[in-house]
Amino acid sequence: MSHHTDPFAPTIHTGRIWLRTIADRLGTDDRMAAHQALRAWLHTVRDRLDIGAAAHLSAQLPTLLRGVYCEGWMPGRVPVPHDPPSFLLQFARSADLSEEEARRSAAAVTDALAQLFSPGQLDHVLAQLPASLCRVLLGSDFGGILTAAGVFESPEARP
Repeated sequence: MSHHTDPFAPTIHTGRIWLRTIADRLGTDDRMAAHQALRAWLHTVRDRLDIGAAAHLSAQLPTLLRGVYCEGWMPGRVPVPHDPPSFLLQFARSADLSEEEARRSAAAVTDALAQLFSPGQLDHVLAQLPASLCRVLLGSDFGGILTAAGVFESPEARP
């Protein structure tokens, strides 16, 4: 159906663009794997944000993905612990990956979202999280560079 007769076509098209970008960063053609990784990222990050920051993040998502983001959300139970081990465990379980694969996938999704979000949105999300978790989201190489450059404080200085 064309965009003129299908009111959902633009939303579906935008969702597909986002999944393709995520799949490219993951190095796969598997859109289901890209969807699982994106869903895991959205839920795992969302659960570590306060309600206001989580709502702000949801407003940056395309309509179709906003539904994925809100699925199963219990605002009365957030934020949950911010430590990297609990983040990676939740991400791995949600995406059906090993913890090492989860680490790589989380960084790849973060990289894709940095391109897809409005400028500064990812910075706003990362500012809500401890440096140790930001390093996981950015990937060990990039997180280490930012720490060395003074963008992030040392883990001891920031909870």
